[in-house]
Amino acid sequence: MEKSIFTRRRLLGGLAFSGAAFVAARCALSDTGERFPERRAVGDVVGLDPAFRDPAPNIILINCDDLGWGDLGVYGSRAIKTPNIDAMAAQGVRFTDFHACDSVCTPSRAGMLTGRYPKRMKLDFPLHSKDTSLIKEMVFRAGVLTNNLGLEDSGGEGGADGLNEFELTLGEALRQRGYRTAMIGKWHLGDYASDPTFNPLNHGFDSYLGVPHSNDMTPFPLYRGLEKIESQIADISKLTGLYTDEAIEIVEQNSRDKKPFFLYLAHTFPHRPLAASEKFKNKSDGGLYGDAVEEIDWNFGRLMETLRQKNLLQNTLIIFTSDNGPWYDGSPGELRGRKGQTFEGGYRVPLLVRWDGHIPRGQTCDALSMNLDIFPTLLNVAGITLPKDRVIDGRDLMPQWLSPKAKTEPRELFYYHQGELESMRCENWKYVQSVNHYIWPMPVNRKLGVLSVHTTGPLPMLFDLRNDPGESYNLAGRYPELVAKFDASMNRWRDQLKRDPFGLVASV
Repeated sequence: MEKSIFTRRRLLGGLAFSGAAFVAARCALSDTGERFPERRAVGDVVGLDPAFRDPAPNIILINCDDLGWGDLGVYGSRAIKTPNIDAMAAQGVRFTDFHACDSVCTPSRAGMLTGRYPKRMKLDFPLHSKDTSLIKEMVFRAGVLTNNLGLEDSGGEGGADGLNEFELTLGEALRQRGYRTAMIGKWHLGDYASDPTFNPLNHGFDSYLGVPHSNDMTPFPLYRGLEKIESQIADISKLTGLYTDEAIEIVEQNSRDKKPFFLYLAHTFPHRPLAASEKFKNKSDGGLYGDAVEEIDWNFGRLMETLRQKNLLQNTLIIFTSDNGPWYDGSPGELRGRKGQTFEGGYRVPLLVRWDGHIPRGQTCDALSMNLDIFPTLLNVAGITLPKDRVIDGRDLMPQWLSPKAKTEPRELFYYHQGELESMRCENWKYVQSVNHYIWPMPVNRKLGVLSVHTTGPLPMLFDLRNDPGESYNLAGRYPELVAKFDASMNRWRDQLKRDPFGLVASV
């Protein structure tokens, strides 16, 4: 007899409009009793490579919110014009098979900043403010229960309230090399209004201007450092320009001080609700979504012009990406699926990298990679050793940045949804073992994979992305040996996390 799948998540699917029951269930899942490892001094975790002789470059990491793989001109968009971002591709390397480590906000950002799968941090879901009305949010999202409701059920394994102090961020690591670190925009790694320990200032950033979470959550305040400067942002259309003004000020200040800087700029858009300032509203062929993206592009051009005027382009590494695929609007290009799903359209995102004089111009790289790789790559760029007291899941991408066409070692990437391991990539193969997307009032039958909106078909599914990038043709029946191989890989990964959930190195 098939094992029952009547889980807590299934129960919540039927209680989607029962606010009291939902809150009670969510609170009961907030703690597993497991203790995070003790924090260690950053200097005891990472060190400076004694062989490093080059001047440390400035680093700008730009992360958009819900920008799809097909939303930029250089990735095929015809409705949205992004000339400034497209120009970056001509001046650097464009990745064609780069992925977020989750298809929703919080876990993706946690993984990018630490180089570790968010499962190790127990950050599986988009975090909410403690003051957020969950009933109000459920009403707001009632029309999209099949996609990304954001229900914080932990799948029976508990969840964290934010980024734990044990985790080492890019900001903390780069400080060891003398970087001045700044964070601008959307944080979404803990409600620092209720618990200041989650504020970016306590996770490696010297300065911070931004918002705690997504713009569809209430309240939606604006902070400078630990100070709340707006309790509820009255005009969200100002944010892209405001963030860029702050970024330009940081660049100008550090150009005077002659000190290397790390700037993490996390845009609020094109996450819904969408907004664009008057200069860009109703200007694109991509609707309000396109307007918001074109405003990001124009402001990106402003930032690049500032770097040029300050003669900083030669020694500034610039990275442009997105936290996951598009939500309602936006384009995943030719890929199947969207935000909140483990199909390629939810996970695969743009990645553009420019570093004049170091990275070749106008190249594309097809190497399978993930935003977990940004952490070890930037530590290498700055001459900083990797932590030895924890597992780093990312891989150094510097060889691909320097030689985009060079052959890479095979690797496996694992895709989660709502805290459950659903699928994986290995070279050109995509294997989907299960689907746990739920619709009200009934959950998906995982064996049949039945969905009312996004029909998956019988499981498991195996796709050859080299010939079928849209994940349209299930080859599981043709290649049972690959199904067995990938089942074994996923089970082995689950076992590893069960034995060592936080990813600690036993020798330390």
